[in-house]
Amino acid sequence: MISVFDAEKLRGLLKDFYEISRIRITVFDENMNELLAFPPQVAPYCAVIRESTQGLRACRNCDRQACGTAAEKKKTHIYRCHAGLIEAVTPLYVGDMPIGYLLFGHVFPYASCEAGMEEILRHCDGLPVNREKLKEAVLQAVPMEEKYVRSAAHILHAVASFLIMEHMATLREDLLEVRLDAYISAHYTEQLNAARLSRELGIGKTQLYSLTKRLYRQGTAARIRELRMEKARTLLLKQPALSLAEVAWQCGYPDYNYFFTVFKRETGCTPRAWRSGRAGIPGPENENRD
Repeated sequence: MISVFDAEKLRGLLKDFYEISRIRITVFDENMNELLAFPPQVAPYCAVIRESTQGLRACRNCDRQACGTAAEKKKTHIYRCHAGLIEAVTPLYVGDMPIGYLLFGHVFPYASCEAGMEEILRHCDGLPVNREKLKEAVLQAVPMEEKYVRSAAHILHAVASFLIMEHMATLREDLLEVRLDAYISAHYTEQLNAARLSRELGIGKTQLYSLTKRLYRQGTAARIRELRMEKARTLLLKQPALSLAEVAWQCGYPDYNYFFTVFKRETGCTPRAWRSGRAGIPGPENENRD
């Protein structure tokens, strides 16, 4: 675990979210281990689905897949779970490092208990669900409209930002993951490669590869390129006086032609098109450097 959570403060924050929204909220660490939830118990219909090993596994796999999608998008992800209920997940980041997830779930989006019962059974086809118990549980459901869920998802995002801002979750700075991320963030515009990173961290290239794949879901070179492209897009928009060659140099590309090739491949448009607001519109094959 690369982070430390303040359980007492966090529990109070989760309770406040529930009191406002009446939606259960859960905190996971970066490895999808559940840390805290409020209220502790899941919704009655979810409890029925999770009575079987297959149902519990389906729920956990669904949570894991949703968190992966949110981490990839780096924003709140709203979706229908495997049982047909609405859920939302927001990734937690300290700087560029993912440290966990906030997830609310088990939202009953159906206008009637009958409709909800039918849809849940349809989604859970193949799972050993006790129909009588499920019917009894669904009768306790409180329907929520989609617009209410979307508003709750906006609040979820705000809660995630507040959690980080108030240091309810912090990094363990002694860990290799934290040292790696800090070093890449500080030196990504330099001639940075696996050999240099391995030397700075005192680890082998195989361990470095495993570390970056676990941390960023991609290799070292891809992560460096991602950071450089983020910087390039920002410079192109916010510093129009800079020549394109200067932008390339500041992003770690002394060869403008190579920068042009990488930028177009990664963004789908040329640097000039991005700067002029024509992103997505193919630019000329060759551009002047100034």
